[in-house]
This record gives sequence, structure tokens and C-alpha cells, in this order.
Amino acid sequence: MKRIRVITALALLAALSACATVDGVGRDISGGANRVAGWF
Repeated sequence: MKRIRVITALALLAALSACATVDGVGRDISGGANRVAGWF
């Protein structure tokens, strides 16, 4: 349960660090997904 909270908090921080546009958030999410996919 604690791990899910940490992952959620990191995802929220990543979204907040993106530029204030939907496009910027989408690019950040895609970049994170690509990085995680690279681990597997």
C-alpha cells in the first residue's frame, strides 16, 4: 500500500513539473511510460 502512495505522489509531482499545457503533461507521461517499458 505504501508503494502505491509513493508511485502516485511521484506521478503527481511529474505532472506538476510539466509545463502548464496538456501537451506538456502528455509528453511527460509518455516519457515516463517509455522509460518504465525500457526497464522490462
